[in-house]
Amino acid sequence: MIKAEAKKLGFQDCGIAPAGFLEKNAVHLTGWLNNNMHAGMSYMKGHFDKRTDPAKLVPGARSVISVILNYYQPEVKNDNKIPQISKYAYGRDYHKGVKGKLKKLLEIISECEKTVTGRFFVDSAPVLERAWAARSGLGWIGKNSNLINRKYGSFIFIGELIIDLDLEYDNPAKDYCGNCTKCIDACPTNAIVADRVIDANRCISYHTIENRGEIDNSLKGKMGNWVFGCDICQNICPWNEEVETTIEPDFKPQKEMLEMTGNDWNKLDEKRYNKLFSGTAVKRAGFSGLKRNIAFLEE
Repeated sequence: MIKAEAKKLGFQDCGIAPAGFLEKNAVHLTGWLNNNMHAGMSYMKGHFDKRTDPAKLVPGARSVISVILNYYQPEVKNDNKIPQISKYAYGRDYHKGVKGKLKKLLEIISECEKTVTGRFFVDSAPVLERAWAARSGLGWIGKNSNLINRKYGSFIFIGELIIDLDLEYDNPAKDYCGNCTKCIDACPTNAIVADRVIDANRCISYHTIENRGEIDNSLKGKMGNWVFGCDICQNICPWNEEVETTIEPDFKPQKEMLEMTGNDWNKLDEKRYNKLFSGTAVKRAGFSGLKRNIAFLEE
C-alpha cells in the first residue's frame, strides 16, 4: 500500500529498509571527515550520531521508507560558451515539493496505523539519504558517489520517511558500475579521488554553492562554465543516456532562464537575480556568491 500510494503521489519508486545503525557508512564518514574532504562544510561534523542512527531522529524507529523523484529535463542549456547551472536548479526548489508529497504519504500511513510516529526528510537534516535509498533497493552508489537507479539514472531527488512501524523490507540493489570509470576520468578538477570518495576541496559543485569564501585559484581554468553546481560526472554516466524526461511541472525550466545569453549573465543585477531565481535552488548561493562565480570564470 505504501509503495502504491507513493507512486500515486508522483514518486517514481519507493523502497523500504529496516532502521538500524549504519556501521559501514559511519566508518566511511569518519575517514572522509578526518581527511578534511568536507572542505568548508563544517555542519557535516555535527550530529554524527543522527546521521548514522535513525533512532536518534525518530525514537523507536523501525523502518526507513525511501523515495525517488526524477528531475531530468533535456531543455537546459548545454553551451560551454555561456554560464551553466545544474539541471536540478532550473525548476522550483525541490525541498518544498518533495516534502509536500512525503507529508501526504505519512498522513496516509497514519490513517491506517493510528499510533504510528514518524518524520520526513529531504536533504535538510542529518540523514544519509543515498545510503538508505541503496539499502532499500532503489539503486546503488556510483563511483561518483551519486545514487544510480537502473531506470531513472542519477538525475533523481531522494526523500525519506522514518517511522516506528515494522514493514516488509527490500534487498539492497546490485552495483552495476562494473569497470566503468567515465565519471572519474571526466572530472576536470579530479574531485573523485577514489571510488565513491569525493574531495569537496576540489569539487565544482562545492565551490559554486557551499563555499562562502574565495574559490581556490588552483581551479582556475578547470571549472568549465559552471556557476551553480556541476553535472559533468552525471552527464557522462552511461546510466543517464536514455533516462525519461520528468513529468513534474515544478521541474520544468523557466523560459527566461533558458534564454539567458552570456551578456545577460555578465550584466545580472540583484533585481533580475531575485526575479529569475526566486523559489529555486540557485538562491542557496546568494546573489553575491553567484556573481563571484561568474567573475571567477572571466578572470
